[in-house]
Amino acid sequence: MQAQRDIRTEGSKASRGNPANGSNGGMSRRTFMKGTLAATLLAGAGSPSPAAENKGSMPYRVLGRTEEKVSAIGLGGFHIGMQNDEEESIALIRSAIDGGITFMDNCWDYNGGGSEVRMGKALRDGYRQKVFLMTKIDGRTRKAAARQIDESLKRLRTDRIDLMQFHEIIRIEDPDRIFAAGGAMEAMLDAKQKGKIRYIGFTGHKDPMIHLRMLETAAAHQFRFDAVQMPLNVMDAHFRSFQHQVLPRLVKEQIGILGMKSMGDPFILQSKTVTPIECLHYALNLPTSVVITGIDNMTILRQALEAARIFKPLSDAAVKELLARTAQAAATGRYELFKTDTHFDGTAHNPEWLG
Repeated sequence: MQAQRDIRTEGSKASRGNPANGSNGGMSRRTFMKGTLAATLLAGAGSPSPAAENKGSMPYRVLGRTEEKVSAIGLGGFHIGMQNDEEESIALIRSAIDGGITFMDNCWDYNGGGSEVRMGKALRDGYRQKVFLMTKIDGRTRKAAARQIDESLKRLRTDRIDLMQFHEIIRIEDPDRIFAAGGAMEAMLDAKQKGKIRYIGFTGHKDPMIHLRMLETAAAHQFRFDAVQMPLNVMDAHFRSFQHQVLPRLVKEQIGILGMKSMGDPFILQSKTVTPIECLHYALNLPTSVVITGIDNMTILRQALEAARIFKPLSDAAVKELLARTAQAAATGRYELFKTDTHFDGTAHNPEWLG
């Protein structure tokens, strides 16, 4: 399929344990910049996909240190709630599953809960058993988090969510609130003990240093996350880079790596420097377990499936060429607005979600 520059295909939205090893203190940006070379090498020829295998035309990879095999492409939850006709959303989700996509992304706040409601309906008739279901919550207190977990379970029409993540870890104080006495982690661990969730992760799109602080705070509390979601794209490599600063830590600790915003939602495409297929292939070439991409119609779905079907590890030369082509446009973060603007910060516009 010929990639089209003007097609929008992006991450999870377009509008806005075990003991871990590590010190209890914060780490400097310089310390983690030492991971730059390692992460760059991982983006080169023959990058090791996490225990990859193919079934039909879809690659499947292991999620971190778990034994869960998930599709290398994940279905973004925000976009499947945007269709005017609910039946169109349901058909889109089921077509994605029929095409081999097993990783389902969602969030308690997407489209006012509508994305979870539609996915719950789509996962009836045996489809729930075919997928690895992930959703996210915004609550920072035990009370708010527990309520949102139960609401997500009800909307998704399931008694167990495979991966539940803390959403939008974008403030320096978010880790402290979550791990504090009476914080959201208490609700997560309680839900896991009761069998409501299987694995725990977190997401964020603002600054790699906040991700690192979340990992350090977890380690100080003798906890290790199962998965972490973050922007991974050709422009991130040049600006406030999750690839260079966070990715090596996750690889070392065998934490599942969920890539998002491969096309900048969708601003990277507006730079006219790369195509959608190139964006997806760059993210797939990193040691990601899943690359989550927004799919709001059948054309975009076919494009994502084609990107997965034809993907092969990129050569060193191909990676260098992509990075050289995007360097100037990426230098100031103008095409990664989720890092530099509040447009994508749903919890900033709706602080009551935090509790």
